Amino acid sequence: MRKNLRKRRIRGNRKIESGLGPRAQPRLNVLDDEQMARIHESSLHILATVGVRVDSPKARQIFEQAIGRASEDDRVRIPRELVEEAIAQAPAHVDVYDRRGEFAFRVGDGAATRFGIGVTALFYQDPLTDRVTPFAREHMKMMTRLGNRLSSFDLVSTVGIVQDVAPEVSDLYATLEMIANTVKPLVILVSDEERYANVLNMAEHLHGDLAERPFIVPYFNPVSPLVMNEGTTDKMFDTIERGMPFIYSNYGMAGASTPITAAGTLALLNAELLAGLTWSQLLKPGTPVILGCLPAFFDMRGMGSFYDVHSYLVNLACAELMARYRLPHIGSSGSGLGWGPDLIAAGHQWMNHLIAVMGKVGLAPFVGDNFDSKAFSPALAVYANEVIAQARRMAEGFPLDDDALALNEIAAVGPGGNFLTSPLTLRHFRDAYFSSDIWPNLSLEAWQERNRPRPIEMLRDYTQDLLAQLQPPDDHADLMARGEAFIAAL
Repeated sequence: MRKNLRKRRIRGNRKIESGLGPRAQPRLNVLDDEQMARIHESSLHILATVGVRVDSPKARQIFEQAIGRASEDDRVRIPRELVEEAIAQAPAHVDVYDRRGEFAFRVGDGAATRFGIGVTALFYQDPLTDRVTPFAREHMKMMTRLGNRLSSFDLVSTVGIVQDVAPEVSDLYATLEMIANTVKPLVILVSDEERYANVLNMAEHLHGDLAERPFIVPYFNPVSPLVMNEGTTDKMFDTIERGMPFIYSNYGMAGASTPITAAGTLALLNAELLAGLTWSQLLKPGTPVILGCLPAFFDMRGMGSFYDVHSYLVNLACAELMARYRLPHIGSSGSGLGWGPDLIAAGHQWMNHLIAVMGKVGLAPFVGDNFDSKAFSPALAVYANEVIAQARRMAEGFPLDDDALALNEIAAVGPGGNFLTSPLTLRHFRDAYFSSDIWPNLSLEAWQERNRPRPIEMLRDYTQDLLAQLQPPDDHADLMARGEAFIAAL
């Protein structure tokens, strides 16, 4: 293989190579070398013996040309050497830009976790009342602006499915609102496969080339277990021909579409990812692909899906496998749970984001949804903005250089003194700890003087005030006029 599989390293206290000096940093690993090798071999065994069902004759032909024989049915069994060659050919990272052509972030090669607002929800959840209404074009506009405003979010994903326009133009208007209402990078999910090319054509009409400095990253799903559906491969064809990077991510429900065990789910989902990667590299070697999974469970009683603590372990393990392969990763976002910005949702936000930044997760692009991803809650997104900021602060650790150890200050203050006006305190008191934009630090007396405010109401009020202040980018009007003219011409 031309790209060696990287060995796992025990990561604890280490020196950062960015000039910051030595730091203490928490790191989290799930799999050791032997365990990763076993999952990898299991995935290769699945691909070589069980195979994948490839629905598109055109896509099957790509496989058959490489394998050297036609399959007896629509199932393709992929030999290990083809998979390992694809791993070697695919780029180790993807550089993503904003709409103005400025570098935004890197996915892969050990880069930090990046978060996105969005989910393709069917409903919008009012931040004050939690009442849900069908997701509309106005909601897409405002939620994109919210994602543009919240500093912890690096990108905006398709927030919802716009339902107050004709279905044949819903994806076009949704993407137009995203392009015109943020300068941040976009992850787009197009629900109508027949309109996918038109969505990209409109983006090119508004922006120009989408490949050289990509600010749009399309998102595709195969069907678990082990199906490469025709709509997905058709969209991959169009994207690869344009030279754009894309996301290939699978959604598994343990006990339904994957084995109920975490190990079986991981082996199966990894096999599906490697199948999609192999096909992309057969079509065009060097195609940039971001791979990962959303490992949920199936609720036999409620007949829905949900994330469990083992879901997050599988997500971290998948990220470690992608790091071993030296491939960019996308993972879960801790969303889909809860009935609003409540305790249920808050726990999953903390669990996902904290372990993501301490592990090897690349992208977590779908933050802000509830009710099995059916409803988008702006209040939850605002809350998650602070969770992500604190999780990142923890993952950064703290410095251990001579200045931080402060031995000279300790000697100068001596026993019984204080550090209130010491040079280090005066230099760092503004950034030494996290300060919430939503909730002040209240003593018992201050809380009582304010008539015992409830944190959830303060979050709701803060979110509503934030929504009222949102503004579009400077070129919003021009982009909207050109985009609407493009859609009308269709």
